[in-house]
Amino acid sequence: MSLTATNPPRIALIGFGEAGSRFARAGSWAGHAHGWDMLPGRRALMQPLGVTPAPDAAAALAGAEIVLSLVTADSALPAAQDYAALLPAGALWCDMNSVAPGTKRAAAAAVEAAGGRYVDVAVMAPVGQDLAVPLLLAGAAAEAADAGLAALGFTRRQVVGAEIGRASAIKMIRSVMVKGLEALSHECAAAADAAGVFTEVMASLDASEKALSWTERVAYNRERMATHGLRRAAEMEEATRTLDALGVEPVMTRGTVLSQRRAATTDTRTEEGGSAA
Repeated sequence: MSLTATNPPRIALIGFGEAGSRFARAGSWAGHAHGWDMLPGRRALMQPLGVTPAPDAAAALAGAEIVLSLVTADSALPAAQDYAALLPAGALWCDMNSVAPGTKRAAAAAVEAAGGRYVDVAVMAPVGQDLAVPLLLAGAAAEAADAGLAALGFTRRQVVGAEIGRASAIKMIRSVMVKGLEALSHECAAAADAAGVFTEVMASLDASEKALSWTERVAYNRERMATHGLRRAAEMEEATRTLDALGVEPVMTRGTVLSQRRAATTDTRTEEGGSAA
């Protein structure tokens, strides 16, 4: 297929939640987009956004050149397995769901066994950015999908390799940090609120913030954990007791205790008193 902005591909959207509806609104795909969602209420939203609602998945996929799979994470693999046989030969199945690399490889096996072309797509920012949301693409058909997504109006795309699961791995591993920091900040703030010291704790964090790249920050954190992990684990044990006493469950803090202890070197001479930085 020759795909350009003036000759866009025939598209099928599987799942029409926030991502599907935002993409459709921004894409102006009327006349060449069909959609399917198991929820009737979501199907009712399609027509005003330029997507023709299909009576079933087979009708949505008929004639599609590129498919955007935008279902819930727990439905990503079943959708690929259930609908693979309905794909036209050579159709691109762009799996945009946030799932593990192994899940994407299992979905790819189903799609490719049925004659489709599977692409691992990682959506790397909130879909509120619409078609400017950054996308990572991986798989043997990633270059073809890159052209198709460009024709649909997606402006920030990057092919990261031919191995299914590579894009997903980048997203999932990044999420360890991003979502972990969210959870840590939530736990820290809850304890600070409960103790009546929120302003002071936030000011202290601001004062200690260092302007480092993530590569430098990770190297610094690893060195500090290896050198001072045992002392820090002991300190964080006390932090868990503090949170417990405040009525805040220290879910993340308990994990910090374990991680600090595991990272520590066996040379306890480095665990002498000193700064708690």
